[in-house]
Amino acid sequence: MQEQSAGRGPRHVAIIMDGNGRWAQKRGRPRLFGHHAGARRVKEIVTACPDFGVEYVTIFAFSTENWKRTQTEVAGLMSLFRRYIIKEMQEFVRENVRVRFIGDRPRLDAKLRQLMDDAEAMTQACTGTNLTIALNYGGRDEVSRATQRLAHDVAEGRLRPEDVNEETLPKYLDTCVLPDPDLVIRTSGEARISNFLLWQSAYAEYEFIDTLWPDFTPEIFGELLRGYGARDRRFGAVTA
Repeated sequence: MQEQSAGRGPRHVAIIMDGNGRWAQKRGRPRLFGHHAGARRVKEIVTACPDFGVEYVTIFAFSTENWKRTQTEVAGLMSLFRRYIIKEMQEFVRENVRVRFIGDRPRLDAKLRQLMDDAEAMTQACTGTNLTIALNYGGRDEVSRATQRLAHDVAEGRLRPEDVNEETLPKYLDTCVLPDPDLVIRTSGEARISNFLLWQSAYAEYEFIDTLWPDFTPEIFGELLRGYGARDRRFGAVTA
């Protein structure tokens, strides 16, 4: 891992998009109204990434813990995800956005899984912004699944136990083809990471802001990116 000097923007930004429900409730609307507003904001932020030099953006859409929400809200979110993929994928192709999904897919319904597969295939040749959507994702769940795959390879003789180290495990993570995030942003005033990219964010910078996700504009995004550029990232070293 190399030291990154001040003044350089983040290559990979991860976002915990929090506050959709509260945004809707403040307006006297159901929580799903806020989720729809938040989905529209995603597209705006993703299409602004090239202007800011951001190559990768990863968004936390639905966690492994979100199944605890009401059946109505969960069903509404799943319907929103299906409609979002159908509606936006052609636009992402035009915008040259590569789409990937991370998370535990088997619990998702078959139609949604097929749409996810189709979106990844449809945008596979895109060379612009890399959008990764974390859907039914949890950091501990991801590490557990990765460890199972690694243990299977050890049992089958494809990997020696003494070769397992901090460089080996990431090859089994959902994010194996992605660089680690440089900056993690959480909206809505909460100051916790909520089981998001636990392994990958070990050296990330964090920004916790009060803005609710549907109010998060490209202008706010740009301000946070400029603030990141002013930081001195030493990764345990000492600046000379």
